[in-house]
Amino acid sequence: MQSFTMNHGNFVISLDFELMWGVRDVVTIQQYGKNIAGVHEVIPKLLDIFNTYNINATFATVGFLFFETKSELLKSIPENLPSYNDSNLSPYHGYFETIGDDHLSDPFHYAPLLIKAIQQYPQHEISTHTFSHYYCTEQGQTREQFRADMIAAKKIASTYAIPTTSVIFPRNQYNSLYTDVCIELGISSYRGNEAHWIYDSGREIKNPILRLLFLNTGAFGKKLKRNSKRMFRMLDSYINITGQNCYSEKYLQSKFPVDIPSSRLLRPYAPTLALLEPLRLMRIKKGMTYAAKNNLTYHLWWHPHNFGINQDKNIAFLEKILKHYQKLNLKYNFQSVTMSNLAAGVLNTTKL
Repeated sequence: MQSFTMNHGNFVISLDFELMWGVRDVVTIQQYGKNIAGVHEVIPKLLDIFNTYNINATFATVGFLFFETKSELLKSIPENLPSYNDSNLSPYHGYFETIGDDHLSDPFHYAPLLIKAIQQYPQHEISTHTFSHYYCTEQGQTREQFRADMIAAKKIASTYAIPTTSVIFPRNQYNSLYTDVCIELGISSYRGNEAHWIYDSGREIKNPILRLLFLNTGAFGKKLKRNSKRMFRMLDSYINITGQNCYSEKYLQSKFPVDIPSSRLLRPYAPTLALLEPLRLMRIKKGMTYAAKNNLTYHLWWHPHNFGINQDKNIAFLEKILKHYQKLNLKYNFQSVTMSNLAAGVLNTTKL
């Protein structure tokens, strides 16, 4: 293995671009429609502010969003559909009956114009968030069903002349059993999770007190663990619980496809937590500074629909982050890079 030397830190921004396809199994349009509809205003604003601060972002896009009409979408559905034990997870069991006939009548399920707008800025990457917002670790689905979904995602992206070389797995459900499928389909990078139990449902809990609390308690224990993880993740957005979650050249070399894990979810503005905004900003800025000073990678991510309401507050908060990036760029040569370009840099200098 050749040595890969990073002489500067890297700043990765990735967005899970999904509209209702990413939340349809947990909320309704009546409950969350304002957030989703707001994405059609948010994306142009993001493109503008990214351009101002020379940011290269990765937009991981659900395949369904590329279509202009329902009839085109239905013609492109794979034959081998996900067989989740929980049928509510699949959009193929009656949900298509609820969507509009085309992108002009339905802003919640189509986004061809937004995808074309992103393409006007070639510094950005349009990657895949799978075709159907596919859940890779849910019970019942199979490796071959995942393959069919990814083939469909690459096919529709190709109609826009978009090469697909990175993936962000919906709900961050990375399945190591599907790695060879990704390699076969030309995927060179993905976004993994932070290396802490509160971010990884499959990670063994080593703390003996927590083990006693969560294990061997049946359904109650599972619910307690899930709710505790949510609480700790929320706290970690404001105070340092899990560390800075920055990644070294050695880590980036260690896997193929290249794992570029999350450092921080950029949570949306919440009026009830407004007094804590300085802490939330400081948490992110400290992580970025640590990465810049130590030639590490910092990966910030969110969903465009997180910014769908309170848009001015969210964009203003993001601008503070990007101004900090600009300072780190000037002082430490901290570089904004897409997932695929970062992976290409690793692969060009490392024999895997």
